[in-house]
Amino acid sequence: MAYFAHVVSGVVTRVHAVADGVVGDGAAQETLGQTFLAGLHGYIATDLVQCFYEGATRVNYPAPGFTYDENRDAFIPPQPYASWVLDEDTCLWVAPIAYPAEGDHVWDEQAGDWVEVTDETL
Repeated sequence: MAYFAHVVSGVVTRVHAVADGVVGDGAAQETLGQTFLAGLHGYIATDLVQCFYEGATRVNYPAPGFTYDENRDAFIPPQPYASWVLDEDTCLWVAPIAYPAEGDHVWDEQAGDWVEVTDETL
């Protein structure tokens, strides 16, 4: 199975699966999948970007709302909080303060820190 993200203005709108029999194997796989899905859905073929579960290529497996950064050739999830920064290696968002080693916590953007989850915070 091959997977393709439909990307419009840099944002993933949908992810499609295409059977191996349609795309085959090798270097032509992306082009064959783009052509197939463009014909099937009326997309512009270049708006389709092949994606991979294992993350070896294009870093992360996308979902709707992710962005595709052509310069990094990577899918990036939505930024969860304004204070979080992008890790250039993983293309994932990281809190400005490390997650505490003990207990369950949630990020409090207003406080700019992790807050321990208790019965009172539920």
